[in-house]
Order: sequence, then structure tokens, then C-alpha cells
Amino acid sequence: MDALSELLRAVKLSGAMFYVAECSKPWRVLAPPGHKLGRYVAPNASHVIEFHLATLGSGYVRVDDETTPFSAGDLFMIPHGDEHEMGNGSDAELVDASVTLPALLTGDTIRSRFGGGGEETHLVCGYLACEAALIRPVLAGLPRVVRVHLRNDRAGEWLENSIVHAVERAAAAAPGSDVILARLAEVLFAEALQRYVVQVSPGRSGWLAGALDPAVGRSLAALHRRPSHAWTLDELAQEAAISRSALTERFARYLGQSPMAYLADWRLELGAEALRTTSRSVLQIATEVGYESEAAFNRAFKRRFGKPPAQYRRAAREQRKALARSA
Repeated sequence: MDALSELLRAVKLSGAMFYVAECSKPWRVLAPPGHKLGRYVAPNASHVIEFHLATLGSGYVRVDDETTPFSAGDLFMIPHGDEHEMGNGSDAELVDASVTLPALLTGDTIRSRFGGGGEETHLVCGYLACEAALIRPVLAGLPRVVRVHLRNDRAGEWLENSIVHAVERAAAAAPGSDVILARLAEVLFAEALQRYVVQVSPGRSGWLAGALDPAVGRSLAALHRRPSHAWTLDELAQEAAISRSALTERFARYLGQSPMAYLADWRLELGAEALRTTSRSVLQIATEVGYESEAAFNRAFKRRFGKPPAQYRRAAREQRKALARSA
């Protein structure tokens, strides 16, 4: 999964937040959509990924009419930030988590307890902020709920134990615990994706399915490792160890576009992210993402985003100021 590793380096996952939920049957809770939690997780967060690690008991998670059961050792992720219901037992009152989450996500408390006093279900709930446009290729092929099991091997068991230990240290205000949790959240996200990919049935399309293909995976890793390189289809085909026509066909099958079109889109997304988050000049950004001139970057950027880079940057800054005023 070198392609996934290279893409995640650019995505810049940040702002990990955790808390522990101790629930007793019957219980039901409605978790708000991720976009309502961004201001608590990270400043200017454009997307929030929610995940829940079940350490004890069982239950279900429901997005719209799709219900997924879970049990101890399961990690289930809500990659698209959907509002979702979790619970165990149908006769409990539905608790609106948006009322209690602010206190949990601002660190005022790190533990939530509720339910009817029956069978216990314990969850470690996490939130991870990222740049929506950069993570889009990975998320596009994922279902509303991604569920994987961590207790099938020693690596998964180690990760579960590490998360639980780190959350306990954070609750005790141990020095460095926030940094440790942030890194573990990134590992947890990558581990969930990698384990999910192994479960992907043959014939699936999408970025993750393409990353599993040996040739497409090698070429994706190369493109994400060096996006500013002056790639040609011949050179990329050599990197993938297949013919130009075969590589083009596989890209179309998995990603719905050619390798060069994918590279052009990714360069523009990197450029847009740099415009939003840095003060570097348009010329510097154009060069960094692989354009030979500022004019060429301006033309391509306007075709993709509907406005030139400088205007796009001003609009992004105004949007951040508006979000800050409303927080």
C-alpha cells in the first residue's frame, strides 16, 4: 500500500480528539454530522472523519436505513462524516449527542456514561480532521460505514491496547499524551483503510481498489511521491512495469480517467491546498506542483475551480474569517 502511504503524507491528518463512552443496554445515541464538529477538532477543518473502537460488548451503527452490527474488537469508521445512530436495544430514548459532544471535544471531560444499566458496551470515540479535497480520492470508493476487526492478529491487538492506554494517559493529563494520540489516530485511520482494502471484493473500482492493483499501485505511489516531476506516460508505464496502453486501460477501469489526467487533477488540488493554507506566491506554488509557468497554472486552475488562483485565495481567507466569527 505504498500509494496510500504517499497520499496520506500529503493529506495532513490533524486535530485528533478522543473520548470514552461507557454505555449500558438499552441505549441509543444520535451522533451529529462531522461538519458540525470541525471547529472543535481542528481550526479551519474542511472534513472530519469519525471512528469508534469497541473495547467491550456489542451494538449497532446506523446511517439512514443501513445498519451495521459491531462487537468488541471492531473498529468502525464514518468516513464521509454522516450523521449516524449507535445503540444496543430498541426501547431506549434517542440521546442527541450534539448536546454533550462540545464538552467532550473541548477536553472538559473525557468520559461519557449513559444507558439503562444492562449489558455494558464501551467505545473509544475518535475524530480526525483532514483536507476534504485531498482525501477525496480515497473516500470516494468507501461505503458509509467501514468496519474492520482488530483482534485477528497481534498488530491489531497492539493498536487497540495502545489507543486505550493513550486515552487513559490523556485523561490523567500525562505530558505528551495529546501528541501520542494524534499519531495513533493517524495509524488507526491508515490501519482501517488497509484492513478494509484486503476485504474489497474483486471487480471493485475506486482509488483503493486501484492501489491494490500492482501496476496501478506502483504508478499512483510514484505520482504522489513526486507530483512535480515532468512525468510522461512512457516513464510512468516503465515505473509500473506494463505497457502504456495497459496502464491507461487499468487507470480507466479503476479511476475513470487516464494517468495524465489524474496527475493534472492532483497537482491542481495540491495547488489549491497551498493557496488556502500558505502565503507562498502563486509562482512558487505553480513551480512546486509541476507547472512550467505561472500563466499555465493560472489557466488550468481557472478551468478547474472557476476563478484564478489569487481570487481563489482571497475567497478562502474570507471564508476562514467568517467561520472564525461564527465559532
